[in-house]
Amino acid sequence: MLTVGNDAPEFALPGVTEGTTDTYSLQESTDDGRAVLLLFYPFDFSPVCTTELCTIRDAEWFEFTPGLDVWAVSGDSTHSHTAFADAHDLNFPLLSDYDASVADAFGVRYDEHQGHRGVPKRAVFVVDPDRTVRYAWSTDDAFERPDFFHVTAAVDELEAIDDSLVPDDADLDVMDVDPTT
Repeated sequence: MLTVGNDAPEFALPGVTEGTTDTYSLQESTDDGRAVLLLFYPFDFSPVCTTELCTIRDAEWFEFTPGLDVWAVSGDSTHSHTAFADAHDLNFPLLSDYDASVADAFGVRYDEHQGHRGVPKRAVFVVDPDRTVRYAWSTDDAFERPDFFHVTAAVDELEAIDDSLVPDDADLDVMDVDPTT
């Protein structure tokens, strides 16, 4: 798995947001001076993945961070992502890593999970505009969710590097969600 200080590998994946399919490129975002929060998750519509992504949706903290892109990545198709996003009002891009190449490059791919090959592990990365990994978390337990307090702290630290990423008056509180649900 990539760790803090590693260079994040370039990738471009198809993704869906608000019913529109587009290509999302890490290099294009970082070249534009943007940081990227990458949330890898195993499957659309699974209960834990749904809770995790709805937590991000409900927190809305990234909307107060204009220099931060938030992307969720799984191996599901853009068609599945469209249905999943519509069913849960997800307001950030869901990217399709259909061949698991990006999960593999980040070191967060299961060899086999629940009878499926190439499934991404649950993982979170914060990548700064220089494509340096500033936060990395992953788990082999698909039912474990990240502690978003640490994720927001990593985004807060980016402000010290580049004031354009996080405005001084940003409210980055996240919801306290019971991880057992």
